[in-house]
Amino acid sequence: MKIGQRIRKYRVQNDLTLEELASRCELTKGFLSQIENDLTSPSISTLGDIVEALGVDLSTFFKEETDEQIVFTDQDYFVDEKELSKITWIVPNAQKNDMEPLLLELSQGGESFEVLPHEGEEFGYVLQGKLELVNGEDVLRISKGQTFYIKGERSHYFRNNDKQVAKLLWVCSPPVF
Repeated sequence: MKIGQRIRKYRVQNDLTLEELASRCELTKGFLSQIENDLTSPSISTLGDIVEALGVDLSTFFKEETDEQIVFTDQDYFVDEKELSKITWIVPNAQKNDMEPLLLELSQGGESFEVLPHEGEEFGYVLQGKLELVNGEDVLRISKGQTFYIKGERSHYFRNNDKQVAKLLWVCSPPVF
């Protein structure tokens, strides 16, 4: 949780300026600004004073918000492009969820990152092309329209030895990407 963002949210909801809240808490405007920008952390006592000045109690302040985004567009995605690979995280901040999906694109000669052994399971669906799933010592070939489902017991990664770009929807539970 970003405490500073939460403080700013409540301050704006209460129609308070940074200066007004700082005055109510007997803090400097600059120090409160640093807290809101998550550049520094307040002591528990100071946080209690801020939260009280905002008109909420600590349990309400720390309560997780349930208004979560359900639908995501390409504007929400995070993309990591390298020379022979492209990874698109299609659900932002999925580490907090039970599973994490991503799109993997590999050009000829491209390889994914290696996933080390973990507790959990993974599923994938090949959208385009052909891939090799290197699962421990085993090399499994999968093509467009095929799926895989593995436990995370062994190190594994994907590589593309085909001339065509390969695209894979890859889902891990729990998130390890």
